[in-house]
Amino acid sequence: MSWRTARQFGIGLLGVLAVTLALRGLRVDNATTVALAYLLVTLFVASMGDVLVAIATSLMATLCFNFFFLPPVGTLTIADPHNWVALFSLLVVSIVASRLSTNARVRAQEALDRRNEVTRLFDLTRDILLTTEREGALAAIARHVARRFELDVVTICVPQSDGGWQIHQGGAVAPEIATAELDRTFAAGGGSMEFDARTRTYGGHREIASNGGTIALAPVRIGARTIALLATGGRALEPGTRDAVAGIVAIALERSQFLDERRGAELSRHRAELASALLAALSHDLRTPLTAIRTAITNLDTMALSEDQRREQARVAAGELDRLTRLFDEILDMARIDAGTVQPHRSWTTPAEIVEAALSLAAPALAGRDVRVDAREDLAVEVDPRLASSGLVHLLENAARYAPSGPIHVQGWTDDEGLRLDVRDEGPGVQARELERLFEPFYRGELFRSRVPGTGMGLAITRGLVAADGGRVWAENLAPRGACFSIAVPARMHAVVAAE
Repeated sequence: MSWRTARQFGIGLLGVLAVTLALRGLRVDNATTVALAYLLVTLFVASMGDVLVAIATSLMATLCFNFFFLPPVGTLTIADPHNWVALFSLLVVSIVASRLSTNARVRAQEALDRRNEVTRLFDLTRDILLTTEREGALAAIARHVARRFELDVVTICVPQSDGGWQIHQGGAVAPEIATAELDRTFAAGGGSMEFDARTRTYGGHREIASNGGTIALAPVRIGARTIALLATGGRALEPGTRDAVAGIVAIALERSQFLDERRGAELSRHRAELASALLAALSHDLRTPLTAIRTAITNLDTMALSEDQRREQARVAAGELDRLTRLFDEILDMARIDAGTVQPHRSWTTPAEIVEAALSLAAPALAGRDVRVDAREDLAVEVDPRLASSGLVHLLENAARYAPSGPIHVQGWTDDEGLRLDVRDEGPGVQARELERLFEPFYRGELFRSRVPGTGMGLAITRGLVAADGGRVWAENLAPRGACFSIAVPARMHAVVAAE
């Protein structure tokens, strides 16, 4: 007898004794009143206990009714035949009422369990729909099942092409399941699908013994094809619930495959768009400098030109060659970033040195512009100076190109995280809806696409170079006008000691 059953039996016994003492103390001798009082005790016990406890309480109430209230009192003998009717009526009504009350309570508990199962299944489905990770997706699904259904053992077993099994644990206990058992269950699950209406399951379920106790194996099917096995243990799950969980796991596996396929398709589409945009950019930006170079060379071959005119044509050709060189450098940078071959080589440098190097490289674009510099020299940071300065060059050229008037402010300093670089201009700013897209390859603002020449690669290159060093770059509008482009690179720092 369990402690719960013993406690319920004790409550029933105490209830019968309390009613007996109360009725005896009040000198109640009406058989109907006494029978109803005992019936109330029996129904109370039936509403909270098992049917056997309720029947035992009914028998105790019947004996007390006979011994203490039916004449001759103090014996189990019944003199009046009418009292036999009252006695058996109490016994039958108590047992029937106890049985009905117990059945109603059991049905209510079953309905509550069904509701909890539906809630758990809904929560599990929501967890899986929110799961977007690629690496460890099956282990994450197993953890979701273990958490939602409070299971100590949840394992998803996926067959491999070499005959082995890939095991993904989600519970606190890792069961030891023999490969032969998995093979046998997988083979049985691949047969015809027959639905058992009593257990609400399809065929293929098995229970085996393991170090985690009794382990239930359920086939995970996509359509009629078994693709994996779900092992659960630690808490008994109804077969129908276990089959429903296996169905949700199958949907999760299929969704994971679809996500991988969609990522591959998006990557292919992105590369196709990148190639198309690159071809369009090259066809446009190569035509202008090549035409200018061809014209300059043709003019140089004309004897009627003066010496000054020849030098001017040579300067035009050299400038366009520099433009072509810059364009090809950007293409190479984009290719290296897309291939993930940019490797940082960190060294100690100051923000002032990075700003100085960037200003030197961007000098042609900044010619004639008012550039105001504020860069610290007293703190050194451990970053890749080549990547940081190259990224800053593109920001400077971007400010010179899209903010044709007003000063350009360049700031270099350090904060709690590491290196910080800012480029501020007093141009028209950026449309709010375009702030997130500025750093996409070949994207150019709607206001400048037809007015300002460019390839749209500069900011994308900056993002790739800075990201290779663990940093980030972003843009924001300033009030009342202008834009600020910022670079932040996490790095170690130390103070610069001035030489004597």
